[in-house]
Amino acid sequence: MQRCMPELSLVFPVWNEQENVEALLRAALDLGNQLSGPFEIVVVDDGSSDESRSLVASMERNHPEIRLVTHPSNRGYGAALRSGLRAARGRWVFFSDADLQFDLNELHRLLGHADTFDIVAGIRSPRRDPWGRRLLAGVWGLLVRMLFDLSVRDIDCAFKLFRREVIDAIPIASIGAFVNTEILVRARHAGFRIHQVPVSHRPRQRGRQSGAHPRVVWRAAIELASLYRELRAPIAPATPTRAEP
Repeated sequence: MQRCMPELSLVFPVWNEQENVEALLRAALDLGNQLSGPFEIVVVDDGSSDESRSLVASMERNHPEIRLVTHPSNRGYGAALRSGLRAARGRWVFFSDADLQFDLNELHRLLGHADTFDIVAGIRSPRRDPWGRRLLAGVWGLLVRMLFDLSVRDIDCAFKLFRREVIDAIPIASIGAFVNTEILVRARHAGFRIHQVPVSHRPRQRGRQSGAHPRVVWRAAIELASLYRELRAPIAPATPTRAEP
């Protein structure tokens, strides 16, 4: 087992990604071994019904850098990401998806800005998703800018690096696809500095996308409205303490 605390945590939520997860972990191990400090790989299996969990467990036995966190049933993307971020121990925490649409080696692009910013977020350039998902993302980004004055392009890009203090400071309530937006809105509200860097993006080759499902979109809309009400609510003044006679 690794004896020292990791400098970097690599977090991956996984749900039914048996076709991708072994290649993902091999790429993550190769990346970690290129770094100068200790690292860990935190995989959250969100109640997969395929062989994803057993494949990760098998690699975990042979690679002490890998840590498997499991959800007995599917709880949602946001819940899986939250579990991974809370389990991560690194001074820096990075997360990405398990669908192999990103080149993990481009994490170096984010690390190059780590000394100056608290969050370094990727921008898919160009984004290789179907046009319907790109249209939905454009509408969503406009809505977030209007409601929260958050000038961030490609809010939902799953290629982000956080300073440890960000993860410790902000609550994460979302259990669905809204989680990326929630994290950035709360972080900016708390005064953390955000920077964006273009990263490559590939079409998904294997597995199935679920982000544009109407149920997922509806849940994200509900969570967005809830966060808007929370952040707009006036802060109640402190009740003065009555002096003892």
